[in-house]
Amino acid sequence: MKKLFFGGNIITMAKPGFAEAVAVEDGIIAAVGDLKELENSRFDEKIELKGKTLIPAFIDSHSHFLETAQSFLQVSLQNEASFDGIKRKIQDFIKEKDIKKGEWVTARDYDNNSLKGAQHLPLHILDEACPHNPLVIKHKSGHVGLMNTKAMEMFSVTLSTPEPEGGKIEKLNGSLTGLFEENAFFEYLKKIPLPGEKEFASAAKKAENLYFSNGITLVQEGMAVEETLKIYGSLFKNNCLKADIRLYSEPSLYEQAKEFEKNANNPRFKTAGIKIFLDGSPQSRTAWLRQPYKDSQERGISTMSDSAVLGAVSAAAKFRTQIIAHCNGDAAAEQFLNCLETAENQYPCLKTLRPVIIHGQLMGVDQLQKAARLKAVISFFAAHIYHWGDVHIKNLGFERASMISPAASAVKAGIPVTFHQDTPVVPPDMIETLKCAVNRVTKNGVQLSENERLSAYEALKAVTANAAYQYFEEAQRGTIEKGKKADFAVLSGNPLDTGGEKSLNIKVTATFKEGEAVYQGDG
Repeated sequence: MKKLFFGGNIITMAKPGFAEAVAVEDGIIAAVGDLKELENSRFDEKIELKGKTLIPAFIDSHSHFLETAQSFLQVSLQNEASFDGIKRKIQDFIKEKDIKKGEWVTARDYDNNSLKGAQHLPLHILDEACPHNPLVIKHKSGHVGLMNTKAMEMFSVTLSTPEPEGGKIEKLNGSLTGLFEENAFFEYLKKIPLPGEKEFASAAKKAENLYFSNGITLVQEGMAVEETLKIYGSLFKNNCLKADIRLYSEPSLYEQAKEFEKNANNPRFKTAGIKIFLDGSPQSRTAWLRQPYKDSQERGISTMSDSAVLGAVSAAAKFRTQIIAHCNGDAAAEQFLNCLETAENQYPCLKTLRPVIIHGQLMGVDQLQKAARLKAVISFFAAHIYHWGDVHIKNLGFERASMISPAASAVKAGIPVTFHQDTPVVPPDMIETLKCAVNRVTKNGVQLSENERLSAYEALKAVTANAAYQYFEEAQRGTIEKGKKADFAVLSGNPLDTGGEKSLNIKVTATFKEGEAVYQGDG
């Protein structure tokens, strides 16, 4: 089928300026150029943009697709700022879903920074909220969680339970508090029973539609475990998904994940590499820092030893695959960079594998030259500027917080920069991310370092052309050029014409996957 897109601003991201029309044939871009030249051909369908803006579809540089799907089966505590409000939300959810006694209840979007004094929910509140069911509450950062007494009993957690390396089970005055941090939380989270096949398939479609509604056609599975592969096997068997999926596994699972990819025989799915995480999150004060948090001697949590990181880097080199590393704090980034540097003498191929620093929020400008020399990509969580910038000022002081996500310095150093939302931590809203990157203003209206602002074009490049480069897919996507996939997002306005780049008050109105509409919104 042949289609013609015309009648609006077409930003190709291949070069400055606009094209007048794009011709698509069988899901591939056939031509880009002047409308008069292209409209002479016969087309099965002509799609007039009516003054809107067509861009390459956004590319998700880091998120957790199946966790996003699961979030549709969980109770959201978004914007709840009181103990009573949280209790009521959980109890209403149990009634609404008719959850039986003894069945697991999971809550998400919890943020202690919204509560008075930023204190975590005490155990007695957790037990009152859910007296008859095991309850797990996921912190919005994804790195901290709470469990009520019944959940801890289900997992046989006691005061004598050993803590894993890089994790913490909080105890206070000789009692468990229900707070679990980092590896201690992740280990138990894996053991919670998963929903049924049909229920998960429905949730996965909702997750996919969420990404499509935000102009995203390629999504990431950012940290796969063995159960993840089973779930994808079920989804593929039932032909549930249209989006492209890029999966990163823990190192020990990589060969199994590649075998799964081979057997799945799904052109939309690829095992893209190995994922490790080296610290926590700054809003939870678990990001690993070179200097302590403000008014504290604490420097966060290191989750992997140097030898373990070096082993993962070496495994990536041996498999000739990419490695991506969660590094929020500058100490975590330093550990990863040092291990890359140590391994490069034995494995020169590392520089060709485009290692990725995920988040990189607190990287020092002094670390960027080393990252550039090692040919690393940095994927910044720019939306943190708005969502938690004020919390970072409290935890780090203004000077350090002002420099989070130093994207402009990274670009100047010659580093390919991408942006992500770490969904389900925040929704996959690329427009909001563009605003954060070009404005750098917190939720309370505080201006963070203006020197780290990007132009709208640079920010747009980060979520299109650069994101394709991150995945080694610059020949297939990321720009509107002949021979590439016809994956497009249609925007209500021109993101490059935003009144001094202060507004970006636009939205995604349509998304096309290989020339076919997968989302049609209002406007």
